[in-house]
Amino acid sequence: MTSAKSARRPHHWRRDLIELAALFTAVAVADAIANLIGHQPDGPYLLMASAVALVATAAFHTWWARRHSHAPPSDEADAAPVGAGAAGGTGTSASEAGGTGEGGVVGAEETGTTLWRMRTTVLDAPGSLAALCTALAGLRVDILTLQTHPLAQGTVDEFLLRAPASLQAQELSRKIAAAGGASTWIERADAHDLVDTPTRVLSLATRTALDAAELPLALRQLLGRCTIHSLPAVSVTGRATGQSAPVEGVLEETVMRLRDPSGGVISVERPYLPFTPTEFARARALVELDARLGPRVPRSEDVLTLPEGNEITVRRADRADLAAARAMHDRCSQDTLGLRYHGPVADADRYLDHLLSPRFGRTLAVQTASGRLVALGHLLWDGDETEVALLVEDDWQRRGIGSELLRRLVALAEEAGCDSVYAVTQSRNTGMVAAMRALELPLDYQIEEGTLVITARLSSEGAARPSAPTEGARR
Repeated sequence: MTSAKSARRPHHWRRDLIELAALFTAVAVADAIANLIGHQPDGPYLLMASAVALVATAAFHTWWARRHSHAPPSDEADAAPVGAGAAGGTGTSASEAGGTGEGGVVGAEETGTTLWRMRTTVLDAPGSLAALCTALAGLRVDILTLQTHPLAQGTVDEFLLRAPASLQAQELSRKIAAAGGASTWIERADAHDLVDTPTRVLSLATRTALDAAELPLALRQLLGRCTIHSLPAVSVTGRATGQSAPVEGVLEETVMRLRDPSGGVISVERPYLPFTPTEFARARALVELDARLGPRVPRSEDVLTLPEGNEITVRRADRADLAAARAMHDRCSQDTLGLRYHGPVADADRYLDHLLSPRFGRTLAVQTASGRLVALGHLLWDGDETEVALLVEDDWQRRGIGSELLRRLVALAEEAGCDSVYAVTQSRNTGMVAAMRALELPLDYQIEEGTLVITARLSSEGAARPSAPTEGARR
């Protein structure tokens, strides 16, 4: 598309006529002067002087014309509408307004500006989007990207905006309401939001295709701040939970329920903002992709040497390691299992199938040179929070294996964008406490009736959030 600023200007025929008349006049005057002074004694010198003056005049005229040919376009050209196309489908980009760079990514933030994400609902009528754009232009706000979500009644328009730093969210919301926007929601954006929606969706689909554990994280990045729960069809005790959903899923305002390919339901909740049919379709497509690809975990191994010289291998684990994990349970003492599971030791084996499922998190396994499994580390998605848990066989404790697993689990949590991780243990578990302190991260401690909850904040944003609830609240 050609922008308004590069549009061709109208041709002025009157200016051409005047220049042609001036040319004929100049020729006539030059001929008269040549006949008058050509036969004079000083005639040749006068003709040479006239030629020099004529050349100088022509050069000045050329310079003047080129300088004024690059003048800014007229006001009519600058007032071209931005990002047309509100009625039809999704994914229109207002690059003329925001100045996007290559690959669908807008250039670096300018000094004195703020990025905002805004969503508002307007009537599905001609001129509704134009009214919003006019209101934004009045506030000197650039529209970087625009997504439209058609509804049965009205249209949800989602903007990425670059606004002056002095503009407050309340003032922006008032202007949008005056322009016809309803149910307006505004929050600060960051550099991740500068990627256009098709590119972001393809990236999330690639992550999901490579690792089944990425599905909950991909859904959270796709839908924004939301709470995701994986509800199994069978509990850890073997009883049916009654959790099910139709193949096509269910959308109910701020809640969507999707059939989990591994059994059960994936429940997504976003109380502050209803889901649109477009978002529901995108989420369902990711779940269908996961179902078609089946169970999958990236296969990578790291060989480490312990201080005493023994070599161990750290790798990802899944349900294929269930038999080896149960054999490790049999070799662990009752005290070790009690510190790990905080309940009846006889029920410990029942949790393994759940813990090794990539749907509920990621698991790292440690095996010896002979291939025997001696330790497990779990990173578990717990709604908006993330839990870490460790189990090391008795004969392999106090060798640094637990600290190495915990460090790797925290690195995985940071890659997943988690703000914090927490560990639930008993106050007498000095090994777990020492491993958490060795992370050198800000820690919060909560203890209730001998149960200790240690929360490690991974980013400055996590520091502003409420601390982790007690074990009673978690259960």
